[in-house]
Amino acid sequence: MCFFGIWGCLAVLQETEEQIAIKQCRQELSERNKERWCLEIQIIKRLDHVNVVAAREVPEGMQKLMVTNDLPLLAMEYCQGGDLRKYLNLLENCCGMREGSVLILLCDISSALTYLHKKRIIHRDLKPENIVLQQGEKRLIHKIIDLGYAKQLDQSSLCTSFVGTLQYLAPELIERQMYTVTVDYWSFGTLVFECITGFRPFLPSWQPVPWHNKVMLKGDNDIVVYENLTREVHFSKHLPQPNNLNSLLSLKLERWLQLMLKWSPQERGKDPGATPSDCFSQLEVILQLKLVHVLNMMSAKILSYSVSDDETVADLQLRIEKDTEIPVADQELLLEAGLALEPQALAMQCQIDGRRTDLPLVFLFVRSTCSYEPQFAPRTLPENISYVQSDPKIVLAYRPLRRTCGQAWHTIRSLKEDWQRLQQGQKAAIMSLLRHNSSLSKQKNDMVSMYQRLMAKLDFFTTSLHIDMDKYQEQTSTGIGTMLQKLTLSFELEEEMMQLQPDIVDVQRQPWRKQKVLKKSCGMTQVWTLFLEHRGLIGSCFYLQQGNIKTFFLSVSLFLFEQHSKTALCRQRVMELLPKVEGVVQKMAESEQVLIRLQEKRQRELWNLLKVACVRKHERLAHNC
Repeated sequence: MCFFGIWGCLAVLQETEEQIAIKQCRQELSERNKERWCLEIQIIKRLDHVNVVAAREVPEGMQKLMVTNDLPLLAMEYCQGGDLRKYLNLLENCCGMREGSVLILLCDISSALTYLHKKRIIHRDLKPENIVLQQGEKRLIHKIIDLGYAKQLDQSSLCTSFVGTLQYLAPELIERQMYTVTVDYWSFGTLVFECITGFRPFLPSWQPVPWHNKVMLKGDNDIVVYENLTREVHFSKHLPQPNNLNSLLSLKLERWLQLMLKWSPQERGKDPGATPSDCFSQLEVILQLKLVHVLNMMSAKILSYSVSDDETVADLQLRIEKDTEIPVADQELLLEAGLALEPQALAMQCQIDGRRTDLPLVFLFVRSTCSYEPQFAPRTLPENISYVQSDPKIVLAYRPLRRTCGQAWHTIRSLKEDWQRLQQGQKAAIMSLLRHNSSLSKQKNDMVSMYQRLMAKLDFFTTSLHIDMDKYQEQTSTGIGTMLQKLTLSFELEEEMMQLQPDIVDVQRQPWRKQKVLKKSCGMTQVWTLFLEHRGLIGSCFYLQQGNIKTFFLSVSLFLFEQHSKTALCRQRVMELLPKVEGVVQKMAESEQVLIRLQEKRQRELWNLLKVACVRKHERLAHNC
């Protein structure tokens, strides 16, 4: 490939079989720029950072084979994952990357820029095309390439040298003013905004002169200037929807982007009223947040909390009570496996890992209710989709059409994921129910075993008393009748438990009979895939028109809430039976001890009678002798 006089190819090192990228400058350069090219190659060879592409030695013989002038070659490690632009162009990232992917990118690129700035190196052209991905042991690693070493060689003007990348250039570079490391702040902020939302923040389709004149009017805290479908320009200090960030992280990154995208280079990246005040230190604080996501199964809303190392579940529950008005005593927090969080445990145990999917890990249920009814409104449709709904036959230009298509596909996926989260919560509720039912079954088995043992001992004792008629009336008054009543109660409880089991089995089976629901939703997603391929706006809007898609997902959500109610009712019955069975087992154990004492008493008295009889017989024999 060849661009701006830089020619590149791939080579393989025979010793290690590692692929490397080779770059060569083919331009006729002035003596001054030749010195710069050689010096800059030496600089990159001295860099050593995991998120900056590393230099490699040029293979022997290749220098003579490839060089057409006296300039050295530049050899670098090859990253097989392609560049970030390729990743952003994937359908799944049409409205921004997943939260975990955004956090990883923030971590990698901020670390690389901090390293470069400490080395007194300014990149000047940070953009998705200059970030490549390499698969590491546990995750993808982002690496900065093209550090600007030959970017401006023999170019007549700065704007010409950056054709096509205006959106990522800091204003002072466009204005050809003196600049500092803050030009990389602007580029990084623009890049991060695009990764979060799927589009660039400042009028991406405008030409340079009108772009500059309009964007320079933005306020200090404005992070986006966009044109809606009616060609009206809007300024905003908030991250636009839709995106994939949770509410807490969205708010914090909004504030951070407000620092990174200030027009004034002197003010950019600094917040004198905050500690720490510089942008990279503030970003580090954000990246170190320990987040817990709680899905409220009553409202279907996700609550996001930043927890400290010593914060307990009880502390977290107080914050949940404040947000939901659900009393702490009435909250039940379940993990995915159905395990209940103990109040004295640390809240850290359920923090989310940025490398995981973005599904919540904790589900909030209300102990006192067995009737779950939807208390949520359907998702608000994005601005473009609402506009298209008003007139499905509207003809859009390519860029707004592409943005509208992305919003449509993202809406379908989000609605489906909302339903999947509710389904995941239902699974957690069923797992919890099965755990309690397992405890109940164990208690039932103990009760049956105790019943059989106690019944055998009682039969033996009763038979023994019948033999000893003189003591029978006295012994029966000590509680044998009460024991018989307890044994009868165990029969009643066992029958009630047997009636409960079919309902529990039915609750486990019901949700999975609706797998066709997911297939149907996947079919709708395919419709939006066609939509993204621009095969027709009218037909693709059919499901959103008249609210069909909302109605569909509302209906399947209603079904899940019905299942929540059935599960909660079964759980309530289990929880009511558990103390009853435990009480009967306890009383049986006490009765068994009473029966043992009575039997021991009867045996002592029997042996006393035998002893007396033996003594008297011995006395008679002695008298006769």
